[in-house]
Amino acid sequence: MHTAIRKLYSFIAGTLIGILSGLIGLGGAEFRLPILVGVFKIPTLEAIILNKAMSLIVVTTALIFRSWEIPLAQQFAYYPITLNLLAGSLIGAWWAAGQVMRLSLHFLNLIIMILLASLALVMLSIAWFDLHNIAALFTIGPFQVMVGLFAGLGIGIVAAVLGVAGGELLIPAIILIYGVDIKLAGSLSLTVSLPTMLVGFIRYSHSNAFKVLQTEQHLFRWMVLGSILGSAIGGLLVGAIPTKLLMTLLGLILLISAVKTFQHTH
Repeated sequence: MHTAIRKLYSFIAGTLIGILSGLIGLGGAEFRLPILVGVFKIPTLEAIILNKAMSLIVVTTALIFRSWEIPLAQQFAYYPITLNLLAGSLIGAWWAAGQVMRLSLHFLNLIIMILLASLALVMLSIAWFDLHNIAALFTIGPFQVMVGLFAGLGIGIVAAVLGVAGGELLIPAIILIYGVDIKLAGSLSLTVSLPTMLVGFIRYSHSNAFKVLQTEQHLFRWMVLGSILGSAIGGLLVGAIPTKLLMTLLGLILLISAVKTFQHTH
């Protein structure tokens, strides 16, 4: 693929993913990974690292934008929730990133396909069972802390393996475990995602595949620009499409793309 065309494709892909993600409040990394592997033919481990680097920038930008609506001071007031989840997610991200670098390509692709399909089912469940409006399942106490710890651990593992922010898992977890309002949960998920992804990113820096940030710097820049632009557009279009319909379509798209992109693992 010609360099100029590749730049254009990466910008368009980033913008479209950003718009869809902005509409539902996600980082979009779960959609970028199949495109990086399937469209741009980037090896899986390199695609994960590239995706994580993009996610760091997009999530940081989203956190800044959201701070206008929900001030950082308000988010910091809920620091026990953030620390509870981080205690698990940081460990999960560090451990999982180390394991990913040791896995065979076949097994890594198979794990990614399963995780992407699982995230698709989570999206469909949120859309059809309205999980965002379910009251907290746990009261304040040691049990709630333990549940938060294990939830963070699992989310950290998923974030490290896919290079995602994990918002589709964090937001329902924060609501169900702690009973937090959905808008505040969206911001708290970003404060948990950022350190979690950073830990995984630092861990991946020990891999030879980390050089993809240099070899694919043009794709990286244009897709990040497109993602930021798309997120801004998507944010302005919130409410234009019914959330249930949008989540259903995105869940089905992610499910199909997960199978098609990594079908060679069979």
